[in-house]
Amino acid sequence: MKIEFLYQIFKRYPVVTTDSRTCRQNSIFFALKGNKFDGNDYIDEALACGSVYAVGDSCNLSKTKQIIKVKSSIQTLQSLANYHRQRMNAKIIAITGTNGKTTTKELIAAALASKYKIIYTQKNLNNHIGVPLTLLQLNSDHKFAVIEMGANHPGEIRTLCQISNPDYGLITNIGKAHLEGFGSFDKIIKEKAELYNFIRNKGGIIFRNLDNLILNSVSNSLSTIGYSAKYCNSFVYGRIIKFDPTLILEWNRKNKIFTHLVGNYNFENVLASVCVANYFGVENYKINFSISNYVPINNRSQNCITRKNSVIIDSYNANPASMQAALDNFCNLRNKLPKMVILGEMEELGGNTKIEHENVINKLFSKKINKIFLIGKNFKKFLFFYCELQWFLETKYFLEYLKFIPIEGYHILIKGSRTNQLEKVLPYL
Repeated sequence: MKIEFLYQIFKRYPVVTTDSRTCRQNSIFFALKGNKFDGNDYIDEALACGSVYAVGDSCNLSKTKQIIKVKSSIQTLQSLANYHRQRMNAKIIAITGTNGKTTTKELIAAALASKYKIIYTQKNLNNHIGVPLTLLQLNSDHKFAVIEMGANHPGEIRTLCQISNPDYGLITNIGKAHLEGFGSFDKIIKEKAELYNFIRNKGGIIFRNLDNLILNSVSNSLSTIGYSAKYCNSFVYGRIIKFDPTLILEWNRKNKIFTHLVGNYNFENVLASVCVANYFGVENYKINFSISNYVPINNRSQNCITRKNSVIIDSYNANPASMQAALDNFCNLRNKLPKMVILGEMEELGGNTKIEHENVINKLFSKKINKIFLIGKNFKKFLFFYCELQWFLETKYFLEYLKFIPIEGYHILIKGSRTNQLEKVLPYL
């Protein structure tokens, strides 16, 4: 089927879904294939639940007017999203990076939404499925779309750029993450820089942290709007006032923002959002108000005061750079309570797994931390060298420990990769 014909159907029924369990009335269901499921098997269910059409790529599809057979459902979804994006007037701001891209996306969206009608990536739907689904929500009233792009293998950023055709780009930073998929740090740099390459070829504009040497090295010949903590003549210049525990900063000397974000490492994320919003003409007071009122969710840089402890939970994900930054920030906080860390292992590091977990251990023992709990098989090998550590193979075993040995009166950092599900620990603290 030609994409033009499918687009005419989409214009009549502009709601797209890939989940047969939550189909809305008069939606179009795209039957996608995953590692454990095949959406083609649920087409009848989707149509019964309210979808008016279903797009599938199985050889055994029923021959009805409601079922549209294509060569590849995912490629058709991506093509439809790109076709729709080209017909909308909204400017696309693409965001990627190793750390901070979701927080930066949320902050930019909050600031821009104080003046314009926008859409932005919800939760972490930042892959080859989530990006098209976000773009298909565009309508003629939208001024901007803030699109987050994630990647754990080479070629993904380029594909997402080809789908979304961004006008502006922002890379938060480049660090060691998903080394198992990329193979080396140099390949991670190359992958993230694909966003810059696309913007360069299109003649677009990037927003860049002028203090980041790696970003400087891959941004030649690009039109740049800069933000910095070092260069007072940059478009947005900022400095940290305080981060104990939540971040307070000043930008362009006259504006102060009191955030709900824990960690001095969030300074760059806030400064990036200020830079983007300021460039697009959002008034200073609206920028300050919207960012000050942004409250992090999904266990990202959250400060929680429980009945027993003071807890910083940053457990949505972890990689070597974010783990080191979280530990540095935590140990610099001037809380009078004794300090405790609960760390989950880091995933997708490939051949670097041992050395990166050893680096975390070395960091721990260079700091004044009263209690250390480690979770995951990648930390087990260090138990023989550091008797002060308490180790658990999985989070569920640590929860059993907490049932019988309660923890009270500590300042606690919870940090680990998503697979550890460390948010389950919080009710016990």
